[in-house]
Amino acid sequence: MILIDIPNSPSLRLNHVVLDFNGTLACDGVLINGVRYRLNHLAECLQIHVVTGDIFGRARAEMADVACELIILESQNQQIAKRDYVNHLGAEHSVCIGNGRNDKLMLEVAALGIAVVQSEGAAPETLFAADVVVRNISDALDLLTNPQRVAATLRP
Repeated sequence: MILIDIPNSPSLRLNHVVLDFNGTLACDGVLINGVRYRLNHLAECLQIHVVTGDIFGRARAEMADVACELIILESQNQQIAKRDYVNHLGAEHSVCIGNGRNDKLMLEVAALGIAVVQSEGAAPETLFAADVVVRNISDALDLLTNPQRVAATLRP
């Protein structure tokens, strides 16, 4: 669990991190440098869930040595499936990270939604659904290992 104390706001008690794969953890189906190490490090205190449509068909191979649960979704209704997955885990104890239009709903329901803007870009509606927007996945994952950064960003 990660506890994030935000001044003058309720604390966040996070047990799960739910991530999109392509555009978030990977570019063109290949895991971004440094992601494997960061995820395995985070797995010591959070349950890692990768929920993806796997458009390039490489998620299973790329995530093979990462301590995570990998869920590959059907091509239809991915936005709803991602949201429902987060609700099933317990949205109030989940942080979600994504960039695409199909990540919007999971970022909205999560206790903490983080949007990343990388090579693939990010859907504007997903940016607006996020609590925090960062420039890359390394920055997003590093926020979770340095919770005071989140508190500094979200304090009123």
